[in-house]
Amino acid sequence: MKMVLTLGAGNAVRGTVETPIGNGTLAGTFNPATKEMTATASIEGGHEVAIAGRFMGSTFTGTGTANGVTAQLKLERQGGAASRPVPQAGQPPASGSDAGKPRDKVAIDFEGFEARAIQLPVRRGNFANLAVNDRGQLFYARVPSQGSDDQPSIRLFDLKDEKREEKTVATGSSSFQISADGKKLLVIRGMGATIQDAAPGATGEAVVTAGMTASVDPRAEWRQMFLDAWRIERDFFYDPNMHGVDWKAVREQYGRMLEDAVNREDVSYVISEMIAELNVGHAYYFGGDVQAQPSVSVGLLGADLELNDGAFRIARIYRGGPWDSDARGPLDQPGMKVKEGDYLLAVNGVPIDTTKDPWAAFQGMAEQTVTLTVSSRPKPDSDAREVVVKLLAADGHLRYREWIERNRAHVEKQTGGRVGYIYVPDTGINGQNDLVRQFVGQRGKDALIIDERWNGGGQIPTRFIELLNRPLTNYWARRDHADWAWPPDAHFGPKVMLINGLAGSGGDAFPWYFRQAGLGKLVGTRTWGGLIGISGYPPLVDGATVTAPSFAFYEKDGSWGVEGHGVDPDIEVLDDPALMVNGRDPQLDTAIKVVMDELKRNPPPAPKRPPYPNRRGFGLDPKDR
Repeated sequence: MKMVLTLGAGNAVRGTVETPIGNGTLAGTFNPATKEMTATASIEGGHEVAIAGRFMGSTFTGTGTANGVTAQLKLERQGGAASRPVPQAGQPPASGSDAGKPRDKVAIDFEGFEARAIQLPVRRGNFANLAVNDRGQLFYARVPSQGSDDQPSIRLFDLKDEKREEKTVATGSSSFQISADGKKLLVIRGMGATIQDAAPGATGEAVVTAGMTASVDPRAEWRQMFLDAWRIERDFFYDPNMHGVDWKAVREQYGRMLEDAVNREDVSYVISEMIAELNVGHAYYFGGDVQAQPSVSVGLLGADLELNDGAFRIARIYRGGPWDSDARGPLDQPGMKVKEGDYLLAVNGVPIDTTKDPWAAFQGMAEQTVTLTVSSRPKPDSDAREVVVKLLAADGHLRYREWIERNRAHVEKQTGGRVGYIYVPDTGINGQNDLVRQFVGQRGKDALIIDERWNGGGQIPTRFIELLNRPLTNYWARRDHADWAWPPDAHFGPKVMLINGLAGSGGDAFPWYFRQAGLGKLVGTRTWGGLIGISGYPPLVDGATVTAPSFAFYEKDGSWGVEGHGVDPDIEVLDDPALMVNGRDPQLDTAIKVVMDELKRNPPPAPKRPPYPNRRGFGLDPKDR
């Protein structure tokens, strides 16, 4: 635990605190006679910690109480320098202040600007929020890399410092604002904030927000949000003609409906209907200050349960491929003595009530470690045993990976191992990761089926197509190994893509580019049809989001395409529910047939190694030059 404290007028204590349950701000009082301090820390997430203790020299000892649990505290002072007092409103500036003095004029010589740049001698990393204080010192935030245990921090680098090293200004945050005069720093940590000198070693004074209230006129806000939503479309929509819609008339028409709104949800409905007049995909509206429903977490096992013989039986345990260590659920961990067909009899010693949903026994237990009583028989007996598992908060990722593995295994079985199967869920980071992960393991297959059904889009998938379309350049002969085809991270055999109506945006572009590149046939149903993309837009006053499609796809021949229609398949296969019983997939089975026929007509190229050359003396066959 760490506290940064400032003693103010009337022995009031303000500061920040870093605890195992989160960071926040602190406010309390100090008794100079007894050296005792009592304070309350407000921690992000709504937690409060009551702190009481005594200072003895450089040591603070006491207790911290949160959620009914009390812990002993012993903290040692580590440096620190007092902040200069912040002038209160109405007070004259302190003696020696620069207030009222004319500012120095700054002239920027743009000629040769880039050539005068220098590289600072600091450790590499992710940087953000550059600012300069009144002494010309550079402030910046260090942001941890994904997966790193590092904490965010605010750093300073002084070009005049002979040691040429960065210094720490604040830890636990990368969010800050510097005052207009460059003297003070506002540091945001969670739901709290502090103000400190714009210098290393300074302590911060907590910004007290208790008692800050504001009156809100909901109807005035509704009118503002309605007009802002209308203006966002007017100013950012890619077509200044608004798809031929009289946008001013639309504002008048839907503005009259706003007068009848009785709650925030009604306003959302009116705005949604208004922007729908543009008849375009990617015109989204969501969020805002709407009422949220209470919820209770449910712990999950990554398994299906079924009622049988008066008890809940484990019907199915979801798992990825045997090699997928990151796709194992609570019941699929090494050494776990639980299998499909076992009965789940109790949770933490409490028998499961079979008159209720089985997951009622797991309410409020997400990500908790529990004891399960399982048995091969539906009643507690000598066969019953206890196992300890950590429950999941969600098991969608397990079901997703199991579905991919089931499809991959089906394709492998039906093609004698000649064809690989790759599922691409979107064209964002997840889709790129899944494509590369599956592609690398199957690039040696004779053919590939690329499944982009239900693709949620994301980014324009240029790199996806580039990966699938790398041409064969040459071979490398090896004496002790099969010859290498080059490039090694490529696939040269036939390909087929699966598509459907719930693949859109980037999921429209992916099959369009796939067909344009001549990579193979499209099998399934027509895609969604949304290729007018979105960027960033200002939020509405209560945090709601309105998007205005701002860049539209058109073809090289100068015609619009895809938007409002989608990408048609070469071979249409309806996902007929009658043909999908017991996990059957008519679209996938058709893709298998198509790619196997293609393999007969167009098998992948095989290396044709020439005879080893005879280079005695200076001889070289002309054809090998």
